[in-house]
Formats: sequence, C-alpha cells, structure tokens
Amino acid sequence: MVRQRHLAEVVDSVEPWVVPFVVQLVGEYVLEILVVIRDELRDLATPGTRSRLAYGQFIVENPAFFARTQRRVVSYWNCYYRSAHSTFRGYPGCSLLDLLRSAASDTAGHPWPNLAPAGTRLDGYC
Repeated sequence: MVRQRHLAEVVDSVEPWVVPFVVQLVGEYVLEILVVIRDELRDLATPGTRSRLAYGQFIVENPAFFARTQRRVVSYWNCYYRSAHSTFRGYPGCSLLDLLRSAASDTAGHPWPNLAPAGTRLDGYC
C-alpha cells in the first residue's frame, strides 16, 4: 500500500523521474496499482498530450526495459490473476500496455512491438 499511496501523489506528473517510476510499477503484481495507473493515465490515449509524449519518449529510449515490463505484466496475469480475468484482454494490465505501446508508436513513428499474447486466451502459456 505504500507504493500505491505514493503513486497516487505523483502519477499525473510528467517529471523526468516520475515516468520510469510509473512504468516500473506497471510491471509489478499488485492489481490495485495497475488500476490506479490505468485510470490516471487515460490521457495517454489522446495524441499530443504531455503524458503521451513523455511516456512515448521514455519507452523509445528504453526498449529493453519496456520489453521486460510487458513480459512481467503477462507473467503476473498468468500466475496470479488468470482465474479472475480469464482472458488477458480483460486484465487491466493489458489495456495499460496498449496505451503505453500506442504512445511509443507515435514517438517512434512506427508500431511498437507487442510482446503480449496474440490470442485472447493463454491456454498452456508459460
């Protein structure tokens, strides 16, 4: 709850130290943290917003970090939340990754790699 409380205080900021802190938390297993990030960063869906530009730039400059984050989101869903969210599409981390990839795609000028599962189910994944 400590991370969640501090996150709520800074998540709407685009200060240079905040963006990596938030992206790091996207790759964590705490569902409540993912929901806070997803809800607070809804403007990532709007082209030209400060947050979309900041997150897109960070991801483009740190592709390995974001790739690891994507794999963690899938892994934590599969291990801890699959029973509550039977498809990855229904998991809050999935919509959050979609927003972040979209921001990176705008910044990079090409589609950003999606390391999440292609289908709606991960039968036998892992």
